[in-house]
Amino acid sequence: MRRLRDRGGPEGTRYTMREKLFSVGDDFWIENDGGERMFKVNGKALRIRDTFVIESRSGEELFTIQEKKLSVRDKMEVERGGRTVATVKKALIGIRDRYSIEVEGGPDLSAKGNFVDHEFEIERDGHKVAEISKRWLRVRDAYGIEVAPGQDDALILAVTVCIDQMGRG
Repeated sequence: MRRLRDRGGPEGTRYTMREKLFSVGDDFWIENDGGERMFKVNGKALRIRDTFVIESRSGEELFTIQEKKLSVRDKMEVERGGRTVATVKKALIGIRDRYSIEVEGGPDLSAKGNFVDHEFEIERDGHKVAEISKRWLRVRDAYGIEVAPGQDDALILAVTVCIDQMGRG
């Protein structure tokens, strides 16, 4: 898998996320490649469904992620201001997992690759918009996320949290 920055295009923003990062009730930080805390993921423990809140480093609530248990296939919704902005669904067929990400008011995304080993990419219209990989990092139990320029980084990170959480169930 070629990294975004290996293709001669503009470098994307890199983030580090802990593997097995959360159970409900846990909070953790997503850091940029300089080690700066950029986004906080807050796992809400007092809810019936798994719920995570992505916050800016100043504490502003950017997205709420909720698992939808009663659907036919695994599904999580990403909300902003009480409105669903993306729905992440796990594909039912195929040897390898695939995820479709329906984005409200914009082109949809898809994710494919090896989700268990955190080696996958997120695409829009056949173009890679993010890449997730453990190979870039020497830190145990962590993986990197590189988001292409011009993307909504917080949304891509929220989708990655969904895929990570859904991959455990």
